[in-house]
Parts: sequence; structure tokens; C-alpha cells
Amino acid sequence: MVTPQRRTPVRFQKWHIVLIMVSAGRAQGPGSDYHPVIPKAWDDEQIASLELPLANPLGSPKHVSADYYYRIPVRTIYRQYPVYPPEHGPKGYFSWLRQQEPEIVWGEDANGKRYAPPLRTEADWIKAGEIVFDSVNGSFPLPDKDLETVGDALSRRGIPLAKDGVVPFLAFRIIQKGRIEIGNESCASCHTRLMPDGTQLKGAQGNIPSDRIYAEDLRAGLRGPIEGVRSLERLLFAPLFQRPDPLDRLQEMSIEELASIHEVIPPGVMARHGSSPFYPVQVPDLIGVKDRKYLDHTGLQLHRSIADLMRYAALNQGIDYLANFNGFIPAGGPQFNKLPEPEAFQLPRYGDEQLYALALFVYSLQPPPNPNRFDASARRGQAVFQRERCAECHTPPLYTNNALLPAPGFTVPADHPNRYTILQVPIGTDPNLTMNTRRGTGYYKTPSLKGVWYRGMFEHSGSVATLEDWFDPRRLRSDYVPTGFKGYRVKTRPVPGHPFGLDLSAEDRKALLAFLRTL
Repeated sequence: MVTPQRRTPVRFQKWHIVLIMVSAGRAQGPGSDYHPVIPKAWDDEQIASLELPLANPLGSPKHVSADYYYRIPVRTIYRQYPVYPPEHGPKGYFSWLRQQEPEIVWGEDANGKRYAPPLRTEADWIKAGEIVFDSVNGSFPLPDKDLETVGDALSRRGIPLAKDGVVPFLAFRIIQKGRIEIGNESCASCHTRLMPDGTQLKGAQGNIPSDRIYAEDLRAGLRGPIEGVRSLERLLFAPLFQRPDPLDRLQEMSIEELASIHEVIPPGVMARHGSSPFYPVQVPDLIGVKDRKYLDHTGLQLHRSIADLMRYAALNQGIDYLANFNGFIPAGGPQFNKLPEPEAFQLPRYGDEQLYALALFVYSLQPPPNPNRFDASARRGQAVFQRERCAECHTPPLYTNNALLPAPGFTVPADHPNRYTILQVPIGTDPNLTMNTRRGTGYYKTPSLKGVWYRGMFEHSGSVATLEDWFDPRRLRSDYVPTGFKGYRVKTRPVPGHPFGLDLSAEDRKALLAFLRTL
């Protein structure tokens, strides 16, 4: 049976979100040589001030040293091939794949010979960055019998085909001739959006049903015995400081119950490592991320330079599993307290050149053509936007003020206003993600409204599916049925916070939505 796997150090994994950006380089002609000065990704002094303290600062992570980091093997990127179900691929596709030799695109072979894509012009670097963006972080052999059922297996896991018959989010690769492997865990797997017309939009809010895939895996027995699954859940999501610990319940749960927890998390939302299956996160849109001052919904990491963005990419492709959270080391199983030797760490790191190229590619991403015209209704909506003072938080032209907003129950430390951009405006959104997880800083960042027309699942946990739902005053009621993420065994619950715009007339609300969809 074919299924994406969560390949993680010491037999664990979760779908990773890589969020990176890059400062503008000097202008280059399309054919001119490009000689960037590539910063060092890991610097002890910079790493020490990279992240905001957690809401409970005792749990704030201490990351590995530069000496340790640079002893981790660099990832070898192999040529990849599209995944087709047998009935959609070219005739003889699987037979042809078995005849292909392993091809290293970027990295070293067993004899130390180095390979790299062309890197002469800026366009070359961007193209190389797309290779990194698409490169899977693990793969497993696909037996011949599974090649014949790959379409059915993926369909059961809720993965539709793209317009050209390709399975999005996954890739084949050949590491040994004659053996076809299927892989995921790339930047693209979480940050590719399958659009309504079947085209794939790279960098957008992804809509892979990752947690539903995981639920199917659990039921199929592909994640091993219950003890290992419970350990995996704690490793990925242990909040460290929430009492009572919601993960304590997992120790009594069956495989079916654990599958049910993840099954209710819809596409566009994800139980990302460091968050929680009870408090998942909306998958962010990477298009335009170059303008963001803070990364993560909780503003966990500062954006001070291109090097910071490279560090964020490295962290979220596995390096943060090595962090020490007040004695808890995710990669330090089975007791989660012992740092593995860097050479033995099972998630190879990106090289600095790979990180830089990846950042350039994400920086180059552009939104799709907007079909929504700025008509009379949108013009009226713009007036509503201005009248209601929406621009104070969603300031044009970025439609965000790049500020942090304290969550209910969080007391802003005295030194924070001098260190961070904080807007002391209570908006009342649910605080659990930012108060009770390893990514929680006590803040939520102000999101940009650009591109909301092609996204879905709004609010930091994706509780509502559409803009209409977000501006529906009924969402504040206890009998409200969330149209996005509801929660485990939840039928109704309020979606609190952000009361702005809920008291508009029907005409003004319709006009405001028309304006927002033009951004």
C-alpha cells in the first residue's frame, strides 16, 4: 500500500512547513554573472537572539552550536520524477523508471565527487532554488505490486490528481537502479496549492490533506504499534509547560482514537510539529513572505536578514528537533533527553548554498492573476475598509503592520516593547496555540490580507473556511458550527476574537469582501 510517510530522526516525523524569505540582491541583467555573498547559516551569537522567548520562558529552546550543526551531513538531492497513477502516466512509465540510473543533482556521491546545478546567473540560482523547494526529505521503495494500486491508495488518502494527471505533493526518485522510491516531506508538499482548475500553485497555502493521510496510515498499521505512535505524538507536540498536559490523554487512546484526532484536521490546516493536534495551524502562504518581519503565526522568529531566513528553513527541515526545551530534546529518544551525535542525525541539513538558492526561489514567487475586478462594489468596500480603520492593523501596501498582538491571558514583559513591534490591541482570538505549544510566544502576528481571494481556512487554526464565515457574527456563539477546523469530538464551538466588521450591514459586508478579494 502506498502512503506518504513521516520520516523523522530516530523513527519519527511530521509534515514540516518551511517558511523563508530573502532580502533583495543587487540588480542583475538576465544573462549577467551573479556572484552572491552567501552568509553563514549558523552563527552562535545570531542563533541565540533569533527567536522570541516562549510564553513560558523556561521552555524556550537552546539550539545546537555551529560546530555541531556543520558536522551534520549535507543533503544529497537526487533527480525526481512526477508521480502518475498507472492509468494516467506515459505508456511504459514504470518500466522506463526502472532503467534510470541514480542522478545526483546537488550534493556528493559516495566517492566525494560534488555535483551542483548551473549557478552562473541569478536566474540559475532561482531555478536551483526550485529544485531544493521540490526535493523530498525522504523516500521509501515502492514494490511492484503497489505500483498497480498507487492511484487507489492515494485517492483513499484524499489526494486528487492535478490537471495534467500528476499526483501533486509527491515525487518518485531513483537512488538505486531498478528501485522506484516515492517521497514527500519537501517544501512543495506543504506549500503547493491545487487550484480549482487543477493547476498547481507553488508557494501558496498548501491544501494537502496531511493529517487525514496520517490517520489513514494509522488505521492501515503503517505507523507501527501503539506505543511507538504515542511516543511520536509526544515527541512532535509535547507542550512542556501546559498543565494539565492534553497529551496525557494519548497514553490511554487506541489507534482508532488517535486517527480520529488527526482526521478532523482539514486540508489547509496542519498539526505541525511544535504545535498540537488539538491546536493546529493554518498553512501559511509563502507568496509575499519577503515583506514579513516575523515568521510563524505566533511571530516565533525574527526576520532581520537573509541569514535569518536561511536559519528558519534549516530549523523547520529538522534542526529544531535537536533543540533543548528545558531538558526535552525531540531527537533525543527514547527518553528525549540525549542529543544524538551529529553524524548519526537522520535528517541531513541543507548546505548554505542550497538554503540561499531556496530563499531566492521563494522570493521570486508571484501570485496568480487575480480574476476579481476593482469595480463599484470593491470601491465601496475600500471606503468601508478606511472608515472602519482596518488599515491601522492591515496597513497598505502590505496590508499588515507587521506587529505582534498579545493573546488573552498573556502579560507583555516589560522589556518586550523595546525589542519587538507590539500593538497593544486586544482582539480576543483563542490563545491555546500561542500559550500552550512549543511555538507559543504569547503573541499572534498581524496577517497580511494580500491574496485572500485564493486562500481558504482562515484564522491561525483555520477554524473558518471562507471570508464570509469570518465576518459572520454567528461565529461568536457557542452553538456555531465551524466551517474549517472544529476539533476532536467537537460539534459546535465559538470562534472568538477579531470583532471588527461583525456589525456591518449586509451591503457593507458584501462590499468589504469584494474589496478584500481584489488585494
